[in-house]
Parts: sequence; C-alpha cells; structure tokens
Amino acid sequence: MTTKLTDRTELNNGVKMPWLGLGVYLVKEGDEVKNAVRSAIEAGYESIDTAAIYKNEEGVGEAIRESGIARDKLFLTTKVWNSDQGYESTLAAFNTSVKKLGVDTLDLYLIHWPVKEKFTETWRALEKLYKDGYVRAIGVSNFHIHHLEELRKVSEIVPAVNQVEFHPLLTQRDLLTYCRDHKIQMEAWSPLMQGNLDHPLLSELAQKYGKSPAQIVIRWDLDQKVVTIPKSITPERIRQNADVFDFTLEPQDVERLAALNENKRFGPDPDNFNF
Repeated sequence: MTTKLTDRTELNNGVKMPWLGLGVYLVKEGDEVKNAVRSAIEAGYESIDTAAIYKNEEGVGEAIRESGIARDKLFLTTKVWNSDQGYESTLAAFNTSVKKLGVDTLDLYLIHWPVKEKFTETWRALEKLYKDGYVRAIGVSNFHIHHLEELRKVSEIVPAVNQVEFHPLLTQRDLLTYCRDHKIQMEAWSPLMQGNLDHPLLSELAQKYGKSPAQIVIRWDLDQKVVTIPKSITPERIRQNADVFDFTLEPQDVERLAALNENKRFGPDPDNFNF
C-alpha cells in the first residue's frame, strides 16, 4: 500500500519509479509548464512525465534546473513521437529530447504509440539506449496486448512500463492482468477522465472519505498498483492531487468503481489511431 508521495514501485529491472507524478500533456511551453513543474516539485512530487509531441520539454528542463532539486531525486520521463519512429530516427529524437530537457540521461523513455511496421525497430533503438546507459528504463505507451506480444517475439528486453488510458470508465482488466503477469508496470494517463468526474458514485465516495472526486480516482488507481500521472497547471490542484496518502478505499468501494467500466475512451484507441 502506498502511504506517502515519495513511495516508489520497483520496475522489472530494479529501478524504482514514483507511484504518483505530474503529467504535462497540453501544458503550454514557457511560463505555464515551468510554473506547473515548479509547483509540483515544491509540493514534493518526484516524477515528471512529458513527451516530444507536447513541445514543452525545454520548459520542463528549465523548471527542474531552477528548482535546485538533485537530478537523482527526480524521475523524468519523455516519449518518442510517431513521425520519429524507426531505428536511426529514434536515436536522433532521443538526442533532441535530452538536449531540450538539459539532461544527460533519462529515467524512462517510452514509445508513444505502436506505429505499425515501425515500433519494433523503434524498440531496438530503445534497447541500445538502455544498454549504453543513456536511459535507466525503457517502456511503451498505448500498447494493447497484441502489440506487446508482437514486441515480445523480437525483443531482448521486456518493457518496464506500459502507459495507457486508464480510469473507472476504462479499466482494461485484461491488459492490467497481462502486464502484471509479465512484470510490466501499468501507468495511467488521463486518470481523471479529462475532467469528467461528475458521477453519483464519485460524489458519494468523495463525501464518505472527505475527499474530492479526483482524489478518489487517484487513490483507486494507486490501490490497484497502477502508477498515475494526473495533469494540472493549478498549484492548489497539484497539491490536492497528491493529498491521497492518508486514506485507502474499502475493498467494496474499489469494486464498485471498477464496475463503472464502459470501455469508454476519452483519447484515441491505439488500434484506430491516425499515425
């Protein structure tokens, strides 16, 4: 059970990753992303998740440097975008990302989407980066089971993480079971359903536990051992999203939330994405 913001999960290669982090999808480059990252670090966050396509890596890097936090205290993730996939192009994209972030190494580098006929070569590049010591862990994002199976047939290294859309309306039980069985840490993007939290059960549980609907969902993720990276640009909301370690959901409430599943996506389906 996670009991504090600094708690970490151990990935399949022994690297320890924070259970809760800040996501910066759709956070504007410049002051907006810098203020969000600064607020998160001040609130005690030790994990920041960005991506090349977010176009805010430079601001993330500036905020980290200005914060004064020791590099080894912060878990930094970014992702290779679809148009950069392939072996040589991924290596070049990685160099661009670390230069923008102003770091020598990454804690986690992910394939952003499973681009057909490219993601296996992209993975080969990630394996090289890992073996050469430029990345502490490598993983994927938005991979279904069949993508992971295809990768497994040609890869040397099992992905450490699979970052996917995950929330009470999209529980992805089969994928979660697969990842657990293969020692792949599941991570939730869009855990707060893009703000669609107006649901009677969430309101009921928020009142029961004295928390907000957002805090109920984040705690639900953590209770299922899913790493979670809610996005916010508001300092107070960033602090609230981390105020989830003083309670746990009763087992019946965990199940009631899981029963809300509608296989509803607020983002694209990896099998029907315009790559």
